[in-house]
Amino acid sequence: MERFALNHLRTWKNSPNRKPLIIRGARQVGKSYLARAFAEEAFEGIAEVNFERQPDVASLFASNDPAKILPLLELRLNCPIRPGRTLLFLDEIQAAPTVITALRYFFEAMPDLHVVAAGSLLEFALADLCAPMPVGRIEFLHLGPMQFEEFLRASGGERLADFLAGFHPGDEIPMSIHDSFMGPFREFLVVGGMPAVVSAFLPNRSFRDADEAKVSLLSTFENDFGKYGGRVPHRRIGRLFTRLPALVGQRFKYVNVDRDERSGELARALDLLCLARVAYRVCHTAANGIPLAAETRDNVFRMLFLDSGLVASALGLTGLDVVQERNLLGIRSGALCEQVVGQHLLNSHPFYREPELHFWTREKTGSSAAVDYVIAEGPEIVPIEVKAGRTGTLKSLHVFLREKERAFGIRLNSDVPSLLDAKTSFPGGADVPFRLLSLPLYLVGQVRRLSRECLNLPAM
Repeated sequence: MERFALNHLRTWKNSPNRKPLIIRGARQVGKSYLARAFAEEAFEGIAEVNFERQPDVASLFASNDPAKILPLLELRLNCPIRPGRTLLFLDEIQAAPTVITALRYFFEAMPDLHVVAAGSLLEFALADLCAPMPVGRIEFLHLGPMQFEEFLRASGGERLADFLAGFHPGDEIPMSIHDSFMGPFREFLVVGGMPAVVSAFLPNRSFRDADEAKVSLLSTFENDFGKYGGRVPHRRIGRLFTRLPALVGQRFKYVNVDRDERSGELARALDLLCLARVAYRVCHTAANGIPLAAETRDNVFRMLFLDSGLVASALGLTGLDVVQERNLLGIRSGALCEQVVGQHLLNSHPFYREPELHFWTREKTGSSAAVDYVIAEGPEIVPIEVKAGRTGTLKSLHVFLREKERAFGIRLNSDVPSLLDAKTSFPGGADVPFRLLSLPLYLVGQVRRLSRECLNLPAM
């Protein structure tokens, strides 16, 4: 399974300003697999340390002098470590926080050595790091679940994936080709993008095998609660973890989790799940300008779970429930579609950027206008509405375009693509022209590129 993040690592390898790189992401999104695949492709060998299985190795970094550390590592690992020819991979680095600070010395004293680190619950180690972070001397790669196009390639659909990568606004997709995409997309909705689940599903296209893998993963996340450092009672975190999949796509209210818990206590538990990257806040933005995060309201947000497949299992949905639902409209009112679109938008930034996502709601008493997602491309703000079926009104999108004086919006649904020149207007006012790019859900991975093409912005 080739991950798109490999391209980022290839660029990193040849960069003259390369720094030690830390892969950040939730448990089981494929961080270790990515590093090993990169080493196999681009290096003569890999020197791998797993600090959970080999905790004693952390002591070899005590000198903070790479010239002394490398000979000791070669003895301990019984393999050569040659700058430019060997990838030094430090896995589960959260178990050895002092090694994180030592990475700066590899940048300063041995820049020719390629060093990659990764770890589960790494965010906790970074938050609790006693020594100062080596800012400016390390860099990050943020990794999420597999995207739909990665899923296509892993399942033998390379031509389908290439077709999506070559699609441009205004292109037509015949209904027979459209249907050939919607089938795999329905599979992806319920299988999701966790590599272990995809690997379980693909050999026999078995939803049962995929579901067993997902149930195992959900149990793994729950077992991790004990590693959260005793910050919040496990029962509270577990209750929140169990309720989150049913709350995707809604404005989050703590009372919907547990009426007997104080919101402040639940907020601390939610912070921990977000640190573990099991959940993400989609924050409200006023969307008056760039950056979108400058006008957020911290107490108004929606939630996304890590992965649509895990959401499907947590909600008790089977593969047949999703695959046989032709327009997806009956599946939890499209919550799965909002989840899969959200996780793609979160993880479609350049890999060096921290994932973030926003939504918009009209800040006016009595108004129910809300846009599912809002993204920024260059100086432009782009509203995105998600519809599970082929039809649906766009009243909120019209309100947004009028009030924010924007001339471009996107709709994602189950229909074929189109690019329309339309008009909207205030009651009794003049018509305001805008362009609506309507895309089938399976093109969600191309939203940012297609937005830039419609807005005549340079490619990223």
